[in-house]
Amino acid sequence: MDRVNLDGKPIAPITICLIGGGGFIGSHLCEKLMSETSHKAIVVDVSSDKIKNLLDKSHPWANRIEFHQMNIKNDSRLETLVKAADLTINLAAICTPADYNTRPLDTIFSNFIDAIPVIKFCTENKKRLIHFSTCEVFGKTIGSFLPEEYRKVFVDAEYAENGLKFTIVRPYNWIGPRMDFIPGVDGPSDGVPRVLACFSNNLLRGEPLKLVDGGQSKRTVLYIKDAIEAVLLMIDNPDRANGHIFNVGNPDNEVSVKELAELMIKVYSKVADIPASSLTTLDVRSEDFYGKGYDDSDRRIPDMTIITRQLGWKPKTPLDELLDSTLQYQHQTYSHAIKKELSKAST
Repeated sequence: MDRVNLDGKPIAPITICLIGGGGFIGSHLCEKLMSETSHKAIVVDVSSDKIKNLLDKSHPWANRIEFHQMNIKNDSRLETLVKAADLTINLAAICTPADYNTRPLDTIFSNFIDAIPVIKFCTENKKRLIHFSTCEVFGKTIGSFLPEEYRKVFVDAEYAENGLKFTIVRPYNWIGPRMDFIPGVDGPSDGVPRVLACFSNNLLRGEPLKLVDGGQSKRTVLYIKDAIEAVLLMIDNPDRANGHIFNVGNPDNEVSVKELAELMIKVYSKVADIPASSLTTLDVRSEDFYGKGYDDSDRRIPDMTIITRQLGWKPKTPLDELLDSTLQYQHQTYSHAIKKELSKAST
């Protein structure tokens, strides 16, 4: 049966250029595109590790996905790939809070300056763009409720002047399998991933979960598979999505970092079949954990008005369910490698 959009019109297959498509979000989006649509994916990234299973030539979708290894900062092939696509989705960004502090210039270049050529290529070649921003654009807010129509960016100017068809996505703490890395296993030993991977690493190693400044800051957490449903609606409903900025989060899954740690301990103890009492938390200062100058918002709650109105999207997965799914994956994927590493260190 042919797929139809929200207006009941058949969805024609398109070619999508996914910049940064080999990462956490991109890998789940590619999975969705291959298994549930007829769209073609041109994936651009520095690594294909998280999508290598999708690139196997034995899959029925083998002729609908291709991977191009490149750094978009200095590769002239990018414009050719944007030209070959109907839609470009720009996922390339630095999203780890530790990097904001230790690599501020890289963060500015990756998240803002490196995006400018992508926007220009889409404008000049009259291609549609879905650009991933971040809820960090709000900075350190005084209020906790964050409206969608806030802080317009460069793409708005391109739309006004040159007719660029664009959609901006602001992810609010999307979590799930394949998020970031586990230090010393598939990432640098001294690396500091985002909180879910950080806590997963602690749990896998039997170490205390470190609560920065007591873990009092609050976040809303969204399961990656719910998030990808929202992105697919944007892809398949351009008339409803073009020109809009969508906050994509789950206000019902609000949790403090401390509460998140406690929930993860409870869930992981069942997943790994170990006593919850063997897993603990430890308060640390933000300056000691992230370095001098780190700052954070106490609370962020996304305004979902526009995405609900335009696309009818609502998140589905409750916090305990998404943590169970994610920690099952983390345990199955990493526990053996970490046990091996720990046994080597003790000999």
